[in-house]
Amino acid sequence: MIRTARPADASRIAEMIVTNYRVNFYPFFKNDGFYFGELNVIDTAAEYTEGSEALLNTYVYDDGGVVKGMIRLNGREIEKLYVEPQFQSSGIGAELLGFAVNERGADWLWALEYNKRGIAFYERNGFVLTGEKMTEDEWVPLVKMALRK
Repeated sequence: MIRTARPADASRIAEMIVTNYRVNFYPFFKNDGFYFGELNVIDTAAEYTEGSEALLNTYVYDDGGVVKGMIRLNGREIEKLYVEPQFQSSGIGAELLGFAVNERGADWLWALEYNKRGIAFYERNGFVLTGEKMTEDEWVPLVKMALRK
């Protein structure tokens, strides 16, 4: 069910990213211009063109032709992990995370500090907060998580 992403998956991947950003992050930042203007499916899908680094490092959870989740890696870092909201809490995220850890050696990530649900998900799946923090784009507080040794 988990496979390397293909160019034909670009719009589906973009839909999941945009939807999850709006559902999970907009409530904290309330930035209409970004979440409902700058952030859009067309521009996000353009990042996943044939041969792009984003596409080469992305894997999808494909359930009989329906892409329900995605994970993007950068070496050992988990850059993005999103599951379509309608399919969340069904084990897809855990499967994608397990694949990244067990098959690709991923062992750390940055999580939005406000995203308590996401942090709890990673903790249930063997990750711990390292105490390291950073601010991305001058206003997005992130916390580092690493696989428990």
